[in-house]
Amino acid sequence: MSEASGRRDPRFLAISDWLIDGALGDIDLPSQFISLCERMRAAGLPLLRAHLATRSLHPMFVASTVTWRRERPAEIVQLQPGEDQGEQWRSSPLNALLQSEHEELRLRLDESGAWRHFPMLVELQARGASDYFAQLLTFGPKLRARQRKDGCMLSWASDAPDGFSDDQLAVLRWLGSRFAVIAKLHRREQTALNVTSAYLGAEAGRRVLNGQIKLGDGEVIPAVIWYSDMRRSTELADLLPGAQFLQLLNRYFECTAGAVLDHGGEVLRFIGDAVLGIFHVDGATDHTRAARAALTAAREAERRLARVHDTAESGPVRNLDFGLGLHVGSVMFGNIGVPQRIEFSVVGPAANEVARLENLSKSLQRRILVSRAFADLLPLSWLDLGTHPIAGVETGLSVLAPPPDAFV
Repeated sequence: MSEASGRRDPRFLAISDWLIDGALGDIDLPSQFISLCERMRAAGLPLLRAHLATRSLHPMFVASTVTWRRERPAEIVQLQPGEDQGEQWRSSPLNALLQSEHEELRLRLDESGAWRHFPMLVELQARGASDYFAQLLTFGPKLRARQRKDGCMLSWASDAPDGFSDDQLAVLRWLGSRFAVIAKLHRREQTALNVTSAYLGAEAGRRVLNGQIKLGDGEVIPAVIWYSDMRRSTELADLLPGAQFLQLLNRYFECTAGAVLDHGGEVLRFIGDAVLGIFHVDGATDHTRAARAALTAAREAERRLARVHDTAESGPVRNLDFGLGLHVGSVMFGNIGVPQRIEFSVVGPAANEVARLENLSKSLQRRILVSRAFADLLPLSWLDLGTHPIAGVETGLSVLAPPPDAFV
């Protein structure tokens, strides 16, 4: 069965058609790789193990792997930035292929022993593997793709007595290249989604990718609005070297923006050392859920700040603090700016009011302040701090603080 005959084999033709159909639909790369392995196994390829490795452009993950094993659950791993795969990766055949100038690596696991300096293959051979075949499939011009590690790597292990036949290798090359098309599309789609989500927020990123890209595109939405600001940031910036201040700033963002994200909110902007976020409201009864999530996130931000203080080695870090305003109202959620430089954000009176509400936390000496509209959503023993004049609101803003034991 040559590659040409493999392409005529109805079993493998069906797999090829399935791969092409998969490229045109919603791509779940790990699931599709696992299904590919199962289909090839059912079609007669003697697969014992298969492995997929891809890189990703994501602020939290740099690469992912999927390992399929016959009669064992598949394993999916996402590697974080700075996570060292150590000797296991450095001594692997895939790394050897990546460091070479070749696009394939074939090793028969026989008595010759040329493969024995790869511990992973020693383990595979002990489990019955007789042959190993790896592919490096690059996305784009080969030299540039190799330099950027833009592509995917596939490996296949057989436990047939004679390993893979030449015809079977031809089928693996053919179907592997088909799968690489899916992997490339997935990488491009995920890169776009990851970048827009990281820089714009999840919902704003989704809207941009769905075509909401013109200046002025947007809609009025109800939302619970979060605005937090770092205390004494100018003083801290003067006290600390630039790199240390940036590190401190990111720890503050982990306290505030991190709490927003972990409790279902969306961070829209970092305005210097301020955080603008929203908790989306869906339906008339969802205001209470969003308000509860926002106040829970506020308390979580306080707990994170306390942990920063507990582990601080310097006075400036122990003085890290923030003020926070929570409000509810309708905002314009859409594109603002100029045609050459657009930003997705929220604007409107409610967005202005929450920033001024947070500013009152300094004079009122309270870390968390909420508006009357927000407080009315949660039946708590709120501390009434009176009505305060703010620009743009003729009657002033009724300001409250949560009781000390609320949502602790």
